Amino acid sequence: MRAGLLQLSVTDDPAENLAVTLDLLADAVRQGAEIVLTPEVTNCLSFDRVRQRDILRPEVRDPTLAGLRDAARSHGVWVLIGSLALRTADPEGRFANRSFLIDPSGQIVARYDKIHMFDVTVSEAETFRESAAYRPGTKATLARTPWGKIGMTVCYDLRFPELYRALAREGAAFLTVPAAFTATTGAAHWEILLRARAIETGCFVIAPAQTGTHAVTAERTLRTHGHAMIVAPWGEVVLDAGTEPGAFVVDIDPDAVTAARARIPSIHAERSWEGP
Repeated sequence: MRAGLLQLSVTDDPAENLAVTLDLLADAVRQGAEIVLTPEVTNCLSFDRVRQRDILRPEVRDPTLAGLRDAARSHGVWVLIGSLALRTADPEGRFANRSFLIDPSGQIVARYDKIHMFDVTVSEAETFRESAAYRPGTKATLARTPWGKIGMTVCYDLRFPELYRALAREGAAFLTVPAAFTATTGAAHWEILLRARAIETGCFVIAPAQTGTHAVTAERTLRTHGHAMIVAPWGEVVLDAGTEPGAFVVDIDPDAVTAARARIPSIHAERSWEGP
């Protein structure tokens, strides 16, 4: 499997972001990618709720989803949209943070709504309450591809290993972690957590990322970590994209999943216990 990871530095303008994404997707295809993966909030990164209500669309009318479905069809490749910020019928007016898997005919074969909301206080200067604007998902998603099953997750899910082990036990060979990790938490935890999830499950972990500085409100900016990564089932980093936007293409051997699990079959060796 030749995978193309897109590392983006999106704005709060979906049309501008789509144009950049389509260019980089075409670049990945020129490099031979058979599946192209984009990061979290591919369409729009904003904390301005008024702005979001004005520019975000429901799934059936979202131009980024339509554009990437067309691109998958025209290039004949699979596309994993890391996530899109979408309007919903939520009674509180909250949006969805939704990932999509698109096949080479442009059809949506799987959807996943981010389960774990980024509600944290990293420091006095860095406080986030994702649940105030986004409704959490409730269902894990496993999708079939020609190379094996993909378990779909998004960003903050990475800190909840039970989700990844459950996906692996159900047959996932690949775990996707599209993200917009902050620069602070990314420097401390990003690579460590990605490698841990790969080792714990015996899966490839594939993590396209946002990078750079984003104007998320008129008064506030957000720095994201970058370093889109692919980690092999034995825990070795086979791609670290650094901090520049771009398209990064890597060959992945699905047989490495079987080999890693044969050496240490922990995914099927769990036991129940009592206490504490």
